[in-house]
Amino acid sequence: MISRRRFSQATAAGLLLPTTGAVLAQTGDIKVALIVAKTGPFEAYAKQDELGFRMGLEYLTGGSMAIDGRKVQIIVKDDQLRPDLSKALLAEAYADDKVDIAVGAGGSSGTVAALPIAEEYKKILIVEPSAADSITGDKWNRYVFRVARTTSLDATASVSAFGGPVTVAFLAQDNVFGRDNVTAYKEAFGRQNPKAKMGHEEFVPQGTTDFTAPFQRIADSLKGTTGRKVLVIPWGGEHPIRKLAGMNPERFGIELSPGGSLLSVMQTWREFEGLEGGTYYHYKFPRNKANDWLVTEHMKRFRMPPDFFVCGGFSAASAVVTAIRKARSTDTEKLIAAMEGMDFETPKGTMTFRPEDHQAMMPMYHFKMKKRAQQSDEWDILELVREIPASEIKLPIRNKRTG
Repeated sequence: MISRRRFSQATAAGLLLPTTGAVLAQTGDIKVALIVAKTGPFEAYAKQDELGFRMGLEYLTGGSMAIDGRKVQIIVKDDQLRPDLSKALLAEAYADDKVDIAVGAGGSSGTVAALPIAEEYKKILIVEPSAADSITGDKWNRYVFRVARTTSLDATASVSAFGGPVTVAFLAQDNVFGRDNVTAYKEAFGRQNPKAKMGHEEFVPQGTTDFTAPFQRIADSLKGTTGRKVLVIPWGGEHPIRKLAGMNPERFGIELSPGGSLLSVMQTWREFEGLEGGTYYHYKFPRNKANDWLVTEHMKRFRMPPDFFVCGGFSAASAVVTAIRKARSTDTEKLIAAMEGMDFETPKGTMTFRPEDHQAMMPMYHFKMKKRAQQSDEWDILELVREIPASEIKLPIRNKRTG
């Protein structure tokens, strides 16, 4: 448990960021709802998102936790990774708590369920950490802005590791996140590697613990296939790579490609030297003032570097602060006008909300697991192969914009 006292410590001396000279038209606290899955398999994600949001707000306001003189009140709600709760809690936040902006929800299925609520109440929903493409695709509406990466961004980064002839199979969860991921990977391979051949797809329930039968079906599907064979495993929650590695995929000539995950997860993959993939964030990769501050302060307070969703929460805070300062208001229409095309600074560097679908465009990273001899400590496990700049990522626009 992270104590509130530690959050209140003044640590941003010398890091005060300039605010706009104008005073906001409204008075009173700015209310932000943070809807996360504190109960269930995404508990670690929720803790990181909340921590990152609070640290981001601290950094961006110079420790005052206020935007142009108005205190920011954070109202945290636990949707338990249940789509019905995600929807109900967002309605509660808008109707009862009278929040100005909401951030969430806990998972992609919950976020998809909650999107119509933002449209019904005509209030901003900033999406973090949910990655399903449909959120800024066919399920999108004009009140939705996403700072989280998408499944297509994940896929773009991961596919960078696999050039030339390759046969690709998939193992994913049978939910919105899993199916969107497989679709995104197939499209990314089509854009980036025309020599890639798409193979067998396995979808399993989210709580699956025994992968013997799914893996055997994948291995059987690849029998007789020549050349490089890769099993892509996009996953939410506890990753099955160790169980899959225990089935000796190398005897079938199959490489495993799990993509980026939490540091606490990836540090258990240390024996997979040379494993390659794409990731959204690793604390050593970005070089900018926000990330330098975040890494230094996180190490000081918690004796470990910031992780995947700490960066995500920080980025959501930056979107909130930047938008309100730019709009000089918490009025929804003024916020939308300010946020479309808006640049905002994050630990990953500059993100920009694309006007067409309000997706934050951002750099991604192609990594390789370091050899053990190169690993200086328990967290220093990834080598940056290449930063993929946002300008290089041709992310499809999937929605039909209305209004």
